Amino acid sequence: MDKKSRMQELVNLLNEAGKAYYQESREIMSNYEYDALYDELKGLEEELGFVVASSPTVRVGYEVLSELPKERHEEPMLSLDKTKEPEKLKEFLGEQKAVISWKLDGLTIVLTYRDGSLYKAVTRGNGEVGEVITNNARVFKNLPLHIAYKEELILRGEAVIRYKDFETINDSIEDVDARYKNPRNLCSGSVRQLNNEITAKRNVMFYAFTLVKADGVDFQNSRNCQLDWLAMQGFDVVEHYQVTKNDLDERIAYFSKAIEEKEVPSDGLVLVYDDIAYGRSLGRTAKFPRDSFAFKWADEVRSTHLLEIEWSPSRTGLINPVAIFEPVELEGTTVSRASVHNLSIMEELELGIGDTIEVYKANMIIPQIARNLTRSRKIEIPKKCPVCGKATEVRQQNDAKSLYCTNPNCQAKRVKSFALFASRDALNIDGMSEATLEKLIAKGMIHRYADIFHLERYREEIQQMEGFGEKSYTNLVENIDKARTTTLPRVIYALGISGIGLANAKIICQEFENDAKKMLAASEEELSQIQGVGPVMAKAFIDYFSSKEHQNEFYELLCELTIPEETPAKELRLKGMVFVITGSVHHFANRSEMKEMIERLGGKVTGSVTGKTNYLINNDVSSTSSKNKKARELGIPILSEEDFLELAGEDPGR
Repeated sequence: MDKKSRMQELVNLLNEAGKAYYQESREIMSNYEYDALYDELKGLEEELGFVVASSPTVRVGYEVLSELPKERHEEPMLSLDKTKEPEKLKEFLGEQKAVISWKLDGLTIVLTYRDGSLYKAVTRGNGEVGEVITNNARVFKNLPLHIAYKEELILRGEAVIRYKDFETINDSIEDVDARYKNPRNLCSGSVRQLNNEITAKRNVMFYAFTLVKADGVDFQNSRNCQLDWLAMQGFDVVEHYQVTKNDLDERIAYFSKAIEEKEVPSDGLVLVYDDIAYGRSLGRTAKFPRDSFAFKWADEVRSTHLLEIEWSPSRTGLINPVAIFEPVELEGTTVSRASVHNLSIMEELELGIGDTIEVYKANMIIPQIARNLTRSRKIEIPKKCPVCGKATEVRQQNDAKSLYCTNPNCQAKRVKSFALFASRDALNIDGMSEATLEKLIAKGMIHRYADIFHLERYREEIQQMEGFGEKSYTNLVENIDKARTTTLPRVIYALGISGIGLANAKIICQEFENDAKKMLAASEEELSQIQGVGPVMAKAFIDYFSSKEHQNEFYELLCELTIPEETPAKELRLKGMVFVITGSVHHFANRSEMKEMIERLGGKVTGSVTGKTNYLINNDVSSTSSKNKKARELGIPILSEEDFLELAGEDPGR
């Protein structure tokens, strides 16, 4: 592994450890290990002369702006002339050497460094005027904030969001209409945020593709040399190769194959003369520079027949039309469906069952309908929602017509509720993602929580769903069966009662000795007097169970579950005590299991040692870790695991 890769590996490891420690109250490495890796990272940063924005050795402050300032570029940022024909590229290349690289599909940014530090970042904008996004660039995941070169450096590159991050972020947006259509739109919205804390969460990556200015460096009149030098300064540089007309076809073929696995969006390639002076001597037209040319992927188009339109309801009530057609091979994969997006597009294509259509993959990734060759218009818009059977209506929004379910209680709108129900701290059903839930709900298989435990009724239908098969179905059903054995607090939390988290649910269940009937019979006043609950949560609890439908669904659910009897909590002997757990454990599977025991006995677990902490639990009692030091400063006892078990009245030989 080269030193730059090792640096990035260390950044990722240390950030993961920091997140676990500070946000999740758990440790994935000892303080000794952390310090050793931190020192190694510092040494590499000093040796290589750069520090990336996500490095734990620098802390970038967040800032909220009222608006993004505008700035005119010193030179217009022109578009590139384009072609889809390799022969045109060969004609452009002639006898010259060139650098060929990805044409990334994101947002072009101009960066300026002074005295070795990031000074300014400006978007391309309209080519003449861009927006200053310096605060946001400081939190790009892989951008060096400090470099070894101390003179003024100006470069251009592309800010992008990877497909996996795009999918994760889109899945977290509840309103389907508000989701981003593609990674480029998400990147543009992320880079241009007024609050750079939002930008930081979007995992924006930056790839350099052009050096504009770096005085005093001998680049041997070579673009390729410039890119190699930028990589030495710590920038991630777009993948690139030197080519001539003799190996151009081979390189294009390589990139065409590589895009199938590429995690960053690309809509083609760029060819730029390697000879800097020669390229500059050619000047530019009114629209394009003459030293470079873009190659756009020629879309692979296949003819097929439309079999049906599947109407897919979403959590906002929007019912999306999805075209189902005879399977075709596109860009190396079999494709049989494509989103039509809305009624306006469907009408524009004049779709009808049996029509001959042409399909392709946009950017070689997303299936789309290119044309309808027969245009029969033989499709009826459903008057009833396919999930709940209630009336639909057509709404005109943003110059587009869309179909909506009018039922506010449609099961399709409960996807978020079911997703919480299946989440780790609730019933913990592995494999029950929002995407899977949307499919199951859209097909009418899930209406209530208890339905999740009877999916065997739909075995064949589930196995035929996109992304499923016999193994996926079997794994899902097995995970559902595992989830049947749980605890009452997890069930209460899984219901999604406003403001009641797992810790609050545990407190309520302890108060009523895990008796569901007693709990539901309690008054708002009784609940509000429980320490750690209060009037707001008490009202939310009462309001939720005042619904007869919610009560019935709750008891119906309990019939599907096995809830082992809780051992009496030894008079809640840890009640009111605050603990911090650090280091490895021996008598428990993990620290989470120890935390559950403390909470079951009435105690509380926090992530950091403060004046309110009663005990720090660390098997390495004599450690000089930061938590041990803090505990000693505050006079807080440090317990080994055996000491803790004795305090809790448990057998250390458990």
